[in-house]
Amino acid sequence: MTASDGQDELEAQFAQWRHYVLRRRELQQSDAEELEDHLRGSVDELVAVGLRADEAFLVAVKRMGSLDDLSREFAREHSERLWKQLVLTGDTDSTVADTRSRRDLFAMVICTAGAVASFKVPELFGISLNRDSAFYGRNFALFALPWLAAFLAWRRRARPALVGVLVAMFALGAVAANAYPLADDSQSAVLTAIHLPIALWFVVGLAYVADDLRSSRRRMDFIRFTGEWLVYFVLIALGGGVLIAFTYGTFEAIGVDPERFISLWLLPCGAVGAVVVAGWLVEAKQSVVENIAPVLTRLFTPLFTAVLLGFLVAFAVTNAGIDIGRDALILFNLLLVVVLGLLLYSISARDPLAPLGLFDKLQFALVVSALAIDALVLLEITGRITEYGTTPNKTAALGENVILLANLAWSGWLMLGLVRRHKTFAALERWQTGYLPVYAAWAWLVVLVLPPLFSYR
Repeated sequence: MTASDGQDELEAQFAQWRHYVLRRRELQQSDAEELEDHLRGSVDELVAVGLRADEAFLVAVKRMGSLDDLSREFAREHSERLWKQLVLTGDTDSTVADTRSRRDLFAMVICTAGAVASFKVPELFGISLNRDSAFYGRNFALFALPWLAAFLAWRRRARPALVGVLVAMFALGAVAANAYPLADDSQSAVLTAIHLPIALWFVVGLAYVADDLRSSRRRMDFIRFTGEWLVYFVLIALGGGVLIAFTYGTFEAIGVDPERFISLWLLPCGAVGAVVVAGWLVEAKQSVVENIAPVLTRLFTPLFTAVLLGFLVAFAVTNAGIDIGRDALILFNLLLVVVLGLLLYSISARDPLAPLGLFDKLQFALVVSALAIDALVLLEITGRITEYGTTPNKTAALGENVILLANLAWSGWLMLGLVRRHKTFAALERWQTGYLPVYAAWAWLVVLVLPPLFSYR
């Protein structure tokens, strides 16, 4: 390794450490800069006495002590500031915090109202939710996600040029969903309904990283945002289910049938509104649910590893082929996406300086198992296409499995190096965040290119 490579790797480790420090609510930017200055001084001293840069970094971090202890020390020294952070979501100036909180709340209410209004606009043109459910299925993401992107772009003070790009991307999605002559029961319509929300979610991601488009750290923040948004959305959905049950029961008890109101107003409008509200909650209450990430990943990683290994053993024992009908393709792809999600979510929650442990080895086993299953499914799809020809579903599944195979293969290689202590955690994180545009490009390709390529069937 050259001196330049060593310095680049050292700076990457400093960046990882700085990012982790700044996630602590007790510490501010100035605190992190002070700690980093001490850390760099210690590293320079250790390098001067003959240690390699990576060794010096680890020794200096160990000498500095536990970050939890440092956080508690800063909390004791700045107890007044800490209480303000806990109550006011991180700002030291209560006036500034109150003003920002009110502005964010006002912007969220406007965007939520916009999402609800968007959902109801088609009714002005005679498009009913009861009669035209396929239309609403294809366009649901277009009712909600532009308003979530608008909220994030407003909060990030996105440049006008970027706002123009966001508008153009959502307009392109609207063209794909409504201009193409898609039959309601066609494979192309189903693929559009599945992939358009994915493609548009990456447009939301563009709004999220508007303040630093090239930053790998901001992309990882968006991955974390996605996981936390999902947690909040599910919690809102569960609460909404209870509200619907009480609404139905109480009104029915007095002889009023609320089914029409629930099905046409409360349920759909609540769903599109919850998309924006969940995003606002993540932004307003950052780090409130971030401790859920390690818990979820540590709970489900061993379970999914066991299931995948069990499947591979059963496949080898029975020597049976894999049924790759449409439902099976969706199931296998969903399984691989969940595995990838566990990997991404664990990366976003992991302390980059934590020592290698059993959980990292379990994740390596999970990735290898998923890689083997992906290869088997890919072989089956290729064989069926060769024998019976291709369809939109098979083509989409083939492309997705190739993309997942490439990601899992290189992730497995990096994790092997991590387990053998030849690679750093930063390399795995950079690979995952750098691969996000590949998913976005494929989702848009499925939405825009496959329907006309297969004559919209």
